[in-house]
Amino acid sequence: MRGRNDGGQSKRPIVLFWAMVVCLCFLFLYFSGSNGHTRSAAIEYGTKFSRSLGWGSDADGDDGPEESIFGTGDANDVKPRSFPVCDDQYSELIPCLDRNMALQTRLKLDLNLMEHYERHCPLPERRFNCLIPPPHGYKVPIKWPKSRDVVWKANIPHTHLAKEKKDQNWMTVAGEKIKFPGGGTHFHHGADKYISNIANMLNFKDNSINNEGMLRTVLDVGCGVASFGGYLLSSNVISMSLAPNDVHENQIQFALERGIPAYLGVLGTKRLPYPSRSFELAHCSRCRIDWLQRDGILMLELDRLLRPGGYFAYSSPEAYAQDEEDLRIWREMSSLAERMCWKIAEKKNQTVIWVKPLNNDCYRSRPHEMHRDEGSGLAPWPARLTTPPPRLADLYVTADTFEKDTEMWQQRVDNYWKLFRPKVKQDSIRNIMDMKANFGSFAAALKEKDVWVMNVVPHDGPRTLKIIYDRGLIGSTHDCSGTVEQWSCISYDLTILLEQTVKLSFIDNM
Repeated sequence: MRGRNDGGQSKRPIVLFWAMVVCLCFLFLYFSGSNGHTRSAAIEYGTKFSRSLGWGSDADGDDGPEESIFGTGDANDVKPRSFPVCDDQYSELIPCLDRNMALQTRLKLDLNLMEHYERHCPLPERRFNCLIPPPHGYKVPIKWPKSRDVVWKANIPHTHLAKEKKDQNWMTVAGEKIKFPGGGTHFHHGADKYISNIANMLNFKDNSINNEGMLRTVLDVGCGVASFGGYLLSSNVISMSLAPNDVHENQIQFALERGIPAYLGVLGTKRLPYPSRSFELAHCSRCRIDWLQRDGILMLELDRLLRPGGYFAYSSPEAYAQDEEDLRIWREMSSLAERMCWKIAEKKNQTVIWVKPLNNDCYRSRPHEMHRDEGSGLAPWPARLTTPPPRLADLYVTADTFEKDTEMWQQRVDNYWKLFRPKVKQDSIRNIMDMKANFGSFAAALKEKDVWVMNVVPHDGPRTLKIIYDRGLIGSTHDCSGTVEQWSCISYDLTILLEQTVKLSFIDNM
């Protein structure tokens, strides 16, 4: 009996050991299943990429010798390392705006506040360290200005918007191409007529939206395929067309393929990455935003972004419908606008346009009200591109330094363009991203070229983005150590990262 009992006791640890192994296997299968193929692919490609850069460990687990991304050897014997290519199924991957990743990782996000459309980056083990491939059958994009109205279907293989928005003239499929008639949810008969109508409502000369150069930068919230922004360009007005990566897949990709400035983003729980007083006009046409949520915080964000005297054009049923719910929303929006010192510039048909006060009189009439800057002090376009803006003083930068920077980059860009000319056709470059834009002088030097520049300013550097907007250019802050996910895939014809010569010693708030 004793021997039998001893035998049972000796087997018990073995049974417990195998029970633990089985439990661990089940846990592994559960979590790997929830991550799906994406996680395994990320690990696979990440491992390959790390090894290609010499970052991996050797067979014994010790760190190997440090290697450059350009390989081993001396300066005279450089052997570049290759970058692995992601699987074809990831041709439209946008890492930190991946809705599938948010679902798989079970993030607790408030859908009512659009938090699921905000930036949520994957953990290191889920990141893709590989090159995003183009879609199957990808073609060289159609050149601007034709691209405003037609693109290759193979480059953006999504046609559901052509069916869903058929009666609104967003886009139509024509064989191998997708055409854009210029319509929108609110302007079925064309963005050009709609834009002219807004200028007419504001009594701008000749119904020109640029108001003799005084209106230059526009924020289009919920832009769709960005036809509104596309038709503004012919009036020397540039729009930051903003839309989330939502069920209308690739609406921003359509915009960028067309050669129209656009940005993936949403008015949600975070401030937009633009400086205060950046835009002369904000626009919302059936953008489906709850402006009244959280005591009107989203309208306060628009107020922050608008320059003194700036406009908010709002085209939505609340502006004209007579049913009880729409009337309630209209009353509350009107009350909120009044408390913000906004006034109605014009209300006509299905559109209302509010104007932000140009001076501080309304604010000063209230007790304990914060002081606000009067006016913007900006020259009309195109003079503002090269005129030192008043906010240079915030950075302790002199007008002379600004002018020398502008002159230097004009000379550099002229030389760059000469180097391009033998190899690159001028019309083959449309969308440009400057990853270290500083004052935006690189973009300013390209004024006479048929291109536009997304100026990127590091989020932890000097706050020069407001100078870029004061020059009549557009851009965004970004953590350049992370992914540039806000601009979707295969979006730019040229990306540059150049060292700037101007050193700034003062960092202020946006």
